[in-house]
Amino acid sequence: MNDDQLLERITLNPKVMAGKPVIRGTRLTVEYILNLLAHGATPSTIREEYVDLQEEDIQACLLF
Repeated sequence: MNDDQLLERITLNPKVMAGKPVIRGTRLTVEYILNLLAHGATPSTIREEYVDLQEEDIQACLLF
């Protein structure tokens, strides 16, 4: 998956989470996912907690 395809997974909508970038179809902000990673969570542990997330969603947050 190329960078443009990954970035399509991130949306900005002023009516969702006060306009913060979120993973498409969720209310999970990019900031939240990056914070989890910064505090030691691994992509697999995040995906265990949020079963609808895909690996590409986390990659998109890192790219964003």
